Amino acid sequence: MTQRDAGCRGAGRRSGRSVTALLLAALVLGGTAACTTGPPDRPTVAVTTNILGDVVHEVVGDAADVLVLMPPGADPHSFEVSAQDAARLRSADLVVENGLGLEEGIARHVEAAAADGVPVFTAGDAVDALEWTADGDSGPDPHLWTDPVRMIDVVQDLDVALRDVGVDPTGTDAYLDELAALDDEMAAAFARIPDDRRALVTNHHVFGYLADRYRFRVVGAVVPSGTTLASPSAADLRDLAEAIEDAGVPTIFADLSQPARLAEVLADEVDVHVEIRSLATESLTPDGAASTYLGMMRANTASIAAGLSVRN
Repeated sequence: MTQRDAGCRGAGRRSGRSVTALLLAALVLGGTAACTTGPPDRPTVAVTTNILGDVVHEVVGDAADVLVLMPPGADPHSFEVSAQDAARLRSADLVVENGLGLEEGIARHVEAAAADGVPVFTAGDAVDALEWTADGDSGPDPHLWTDPVRMIDVVQDLDVALRDVGVDPTGTDAYLDELAALDDEMAAAFARIPDDRRALVTNHHVFGYLADRYRFRVVGAVVPSGTTLASPSAADLRDLAEAIEDAGVPTIFADLSQPARLAEVLADEVDVHVEIRSLATESLTPDGAASTYLGMMRANTASIAAGLSVRN
C-alpha cells in the first residue's frame, strides 16, 4: 500500500462537504483528484498483519478500502507503526487483528482504537487456540494461519464482522472454497511423508496448528518460545540437540523474517549438522510465491515435504 492510498482512506472519512471542496479545488488547479480507491464514503478496514491483510482483501473485494499496517517481510512480533498509522487505526470502520499475543509491538494502538469505539475483529477468537509449551513455560499459540481449516473458521466469522459494520463482502464464498482446496493439497502432500519422519524443528514455535492438523510431531524450537523476541540459552540448545538426534531430524525450518543464524549456531555449538530451509511463515514477501497467503502456504508445504525427505 502506498502512502497516497493510505491518505485516500483518511479522505474517505471526511464529510461530503469537505470532499466536494477538495475535488473542486483539484479541478480549479487543473489536476485530478488524489483519491482513486473508490467512493469517498467507502468503509475502511485496517488490518494489523500482512497475512490477514491479504485474506481481508480477498474477502471484501471492492466493498471496502483495506489498510494493511505491517509491511512485507516484517516480524509480526516486533513491528511497530508510525503515529500517523496509529491515528488511522482509530478512524477505521473496523480493525482486524490476529490476537493471541502476536502483534506485541502495536497491541496498545489496537486497544486505543477499541477504546475510541472502533469495532475490533480478533482472528484468535474464532478458533480453539492451542498453547506452545517449552521447559515449563507456555502461552497461547498465535500462529493459527498455519492450519487452513482454522482459517475457514476465521473467514466465516470475519464475514459476519464485516457485515456488522456495513461492509458487504463479495469474495467470502470463493475464498472459503480456496481454503478447502488448500487443505486438500496440503493433506495430500504431507500424506507422502512417512510417519517416522513427521518431525518438525523451527527457529521458534510456529507450526503448532499445522502439526495438530496434519499429524506432525514438534520436536522443538531453537528459540523455545512462541515469540521471536525470546532468546535460547546454552542448556536450551543442548536439550534441542539431543531431541534432534533422537528423532533423526534432517532439516530445521527457519523463518525468513528472522536470520537463520540461530539454527546455524545450533549446528556449530552443539555439533548438530542438519539442512536449514527458510520459509515465509509469519510474513508475506513483497513478490514471488509467498506474496499471498495461499501461495505462502503452498510454497511452505512443498519445502517441508522436500526437507523431511532428506536422508541424514
